[in-house]
Amino acid sequence: MLSKTACRGRVCALVFLLFVSGGLFAQTVITGRVINSTDKQPIAGATIQVRDSRLATQSSPDGTFSLQSNKAISTLVITVVGFNPETVDVSGRTALGDIGLDISTTSLNDVVVTGYTAQKKKDLTGAVSVVSVESMNKVPTGSISNQLQGQAPGVVVLGTGQPGEEPQVRIRGINSFGNNNPLYVVDGVPTQNIADLNPRDVESLQVLKDAGAASIYGARANNGVIIITTKKGKGKVTVSYDGFYGTQRVLRGNPYNLLNPQGNADLEWLALANAGLPVKDPQYGSGATPVLPDYIYPVGAKEGDPAVDPSLYYVNPEYTDPNDPTTFYRINKANKAGTDWYHEVNKDAPTQNHNITVSGGGENGRYFFGLNYLNQQGTVIYTHEKRYAIRANTQFNIGKNIRIGENLSYTVTDNPQITPLQEGGTIGYSYREMPIIPVYDIKGNFAGNFGTNLGNSLNPYASAYRTRNNKSLNGRLFGNIFADVTIIPDLTFHTSFGGENYSGYYHNFGYPTYENTENTTTNTYSEGSDWGYNWTWTNTLTYHKVIKKHDIQLMVGTEAYDEANQDVGGSTTSYFSFDPSFTTLTSGSGSPSNYSGRSYSSLWSQFAKLDYQFDEKYLLSATIRRDGSSKFTEENKFGYFPAITAGWRISQEDFMKNISWITDLKIRGGWGVMGNQLNLAQDNQYFTFGSDKNASFYDISGSNNSIVQGFRTGQIANEAAKWEKDINSNIGIDATLLNGKLDITADYYQKDIQDLLFNPSLPATAGNGTAPFVNIASMKDKGFDLGITGHFNVAHDLRLDAGLTFTTYKNTITKVTDGADYFYTPDGRRFGQNFIINQVGHPVNQFYGYKIAGFFNTQADIDAANDAARKATGDPTAVYETDEGLGRFKFVDVNGDGVITDVDRTILGSALPKFTYGISIGLSYKNFDFSSFFYGTHGNKIWDQMKYWTDLYPTFTGAKSYSALYDSWTPTHMNAKNPQVDNNGYFSTTTQPTSYYIEDGSYLRAKYLILGYTLNKSLLNKVGVQTLRIYVQATNLFTITKYPGVDPEISSNADEVSNHKVVDTGIDEGAYPNTKQFIIGLNIKF
Repeated sequence: MLSKTACRGRVCALVFLLFVSGGLFAQTVITGRVINSTDKQPIAGATIQVRDSRLATQSSPDGTFSLQSNKAISTLVITVVGFNPETVDVSGRTALGDIGLDISTTSLNDVVVTGYTAQKKKDLTGAVSVVSVESMNKVPTGSISNQLQGQAPGVVVLGTGQPGEEPQVRIRGINSFGNNNPLYVVDGVPTQNIADLNPRDVESLQVLKDAGAASIYGARANNGVIIITTKKGKGKVTVSYDGFYGTQRVLRGNPYNLLNPQGNADLEWLALANAGLPVKDPQYGSGATPVLPDYIYPVGAKEGDPAVDPSLYYVNPEYTDPNDPTTFYRINKANKAGTDWYHEVNKDAPTQNHNITVSGGGENGRYFFGLNYLNQQGTVIYTHEKRYAIRANTQFNIGKNIRIGENLSYTVTDNPQITPLQEGGTIGYSYREMPIIPVYDIKGNFAGNFGTNLGNSLNPYASAYRTRNNKSLNGRLFGNIFADVTIIPDLTFHTSFGGENYSGYYHNFGYPTYENTENTTTNTYSEGSDWGYNWTWTNTLTYHKVIKKHDIQLMVGTEAYDEANQDVGGSTTSYFSFDPSFTTLTSGSGSPSNYSGRSYSSLWSQFAKLDYQFDEKYLLSATIRRDGSSKFTEENKFGYFPAITAGWRISQEDFMKNISWITDLKIRGGWGVMGNQLNLAQDNQYFTFGSDKNASFYDISGSNNSIVQGFRTGQIANEAAKWEKDINSNIGIDATLLNGKLDITADYYQKDIQDLLFNPSLPATAGNGTAPFVNIASMKDKGFDLGITGHFNVAHDLRLDAGLTFTTYKNTITKVTDGADYFYTPDGRRFGQNFIINQVGHPVNQFYGYKIAGFFNTQADIDAANDAARKATGDPTAVYETDEGLGRFKFVDVNGDGVITDVDRTILGSALPKFTYGISIGLSYKNFDFSSFFYGTHGNKIWDQMKYWTDLYPTFTGAKSYSALYDSWTPTHMNAKNPQVDNNGYFSTTTQPTSYYIEDGSYLRAKYLILGYTLNKSLLNKVGVQTLRIYVQATNLFTITKYPGVDPEISSNADEVSNHKVVDTGIDEGAYPNTKQFIIGLNIKF
């Protein structure tokens, strides 16, 4: 018999088993199959989730699913990329059968803002790139133009690391010999300046790339158009904060690969020996090896020398008498370890951006208010950008047929900058100043090159420090007011009046210097301001009617534009106090100078556009615009700019509807003409005359003690100038595949740019007036744009978003002038001759010079070359190349005449890339998100002018590189990079522009990597928070390149807008590099 205890145990076990069995038996199993409601094909990878629960599963490759639960299920939510979500009422059922999902047409029906109107994406017939603002804003910068890099096919952006410096933006290549900047249209207001537009205010951004899309803007559309729409409020009141704080990290180590002081001395010894000169230097002695001194001034002094007695020291850094420096007694210690000039002027720097918005709206109105504070300290000392911005966008409905509103922003910007890419300035001096020179002398005043054989560079830290009190401040009001009136149900009138009013102020103080061999011995103060405005008044009347299968939209409009600006300033010298609160234009005792200027221009335009579609299959669009410009005479004032495009949504045809993997497919093409007058000054149509004491005043009486005012020609007129014309054709496809998972846009285009405005040199008989611009040149462009985006559910809760942009273009000059087939971009640097050429049959801005074949390695090489030259020329005294010598460059005989002359100069490469590309990869898993973006260029060349200063010895005394000492030609090292070290410069080494300076500028850069986490809404809602996301980000984390410089992204320090010329892009003479950034950010919405 069993004991009572055992019975109780068995009874308990039986009860437990019955309970567990009951629980198992109570489980619910729901099955079904997810299919495409259109073609009835199964959908794999769909997420089937119990509403308000984490319980979920995914459909198998045949579309089936099975979901188990021990609780009752009332509702399922089924989602998958490319289809509309479907909510299924279970209502006690377990076998749901086939569940059909409708294809999502959200992206196809997205409204895209184009020229004065908006269209659905599926109806576009022109080449339009829609940029993801979310992706763009992941680049932590205050510049929208910088954020655009790699985001849109057909757009090339070339920037720098300097805060506030706007990059070069090119849409489909080069369109003129001057201003190639695109037109920006912000909330319907045309402008060429978005430098101070807060990126966090942007709602949408589209790029109009061909004539079909852009010619509606006629006169200003030649370089492409970027349409920007700022945010509007909607729904209940929402308060949001978006901000980040981080650090910018400069390069570590020895970025310029420079020698220490002993290495520089050893290099000088080698150069003197190779030149056959006495091996000695006042600083280093005359022994077999150079010995570093204890002091560089007094020259070569040693410790204990009476000449370095500190009591002898006398320097007054704030002297006012130009003769004072001759009385100074300087004592500068040698920095034997070497001054790290790069890190003296390049420092890690903080960056931060804070944005607060309030928005909302209802049936009768909506509003959006924003505040923005940006503070990016430059990694080069005494540079930064501080920007304060406020925005107010409102719209109100007056009854059912009238809507009024405004979009206004006001910004204040404090943005001191330096000029990079030149031998002088903070960056240029930082790789040229000899490392043996200390930052300060023995008393804490600045040290410099005063002494012997210390070069002509200036102390870079001193140069930057002396700008610390310089100020510049700019303010800008930008925006518009608008009204829409629905006259009858299909007819709408729109009017917009907008523009900008801006002003700027600066003051600079130039301190006298004392630490150099050649000093600036006077102090100078400069002050100036500028102000101006422009306004655009646009009026359109739009009729839109759908009649059965016919969709017709006709728009007509007028637009008036007017601009004016003025600047004024002056300078003077001889201040007895350097206190910034004392220096004004009236407190100096020197002779003042002043300047002022003003300009005006205007446009008057009429335009019309017809959009027609039949049965949502066949699309047609036609545009005409007539522009009149004040820059032309009455005869040529007006230009006409037509365009026509067509599209075929072939996927809507019956024979395509059974192809399940094609969701939408459109073929489109277009032709049109765009105009340009940006490169023309208002006075180009007039003869102007001016008076100049140095050039037009004459001693008519011959007394030698009196002059009479005279006048000379300022501008030579060209009354025949007319519009530049860009004749543009484009063919492209738009495809949405795999039920919306994949989108592809591809375009091929050609541009024939005629009547280019160019100012060729005039004969001396024309006088010394400025040559006018005439319509004489032409060029062509062709290229290919590709954009691919994909959205995939990889697994449960795991989503992949990826994208690719690809841009390639080829520019070819077809004519320059009637009398010449080339011209030089004026830039000779230290060569004394231009080395950038613009030649028929080639792209703009080609590097030009002698091509190096190798070195003269032996005397036999020299003799053989000279013998061939004498045979070819018949001249017994001929030599193959000037200044031939062992270890010197041997140039290629391009024209084959046996001797090297200037006609053997040839094109060496181009700064224009063969193609650029952007790659984006995003992952989201539950509450985590990861984003990355990579940008690259291929095929572009860089002219590394820094090698002139650091790698070649006989150029200028200064800091030299390891390459100069260890990779120069010797009889035992003939496969060297550099010619033989020599104390003299020669035609065959340093005095000519050659292929020695050409480097591969291709690169791939990790623009950003971001990891974010969004807190659960269930927790946030309890404290009144809608969403809260925190993230960490690394920017410019790595760059893969063969370029030896600090940064392969080389822009230009020239202003093509004011100079009306092609700028010298791609010349590196000290870039402001893009640096790594590490930031932490917060997004919160209430």
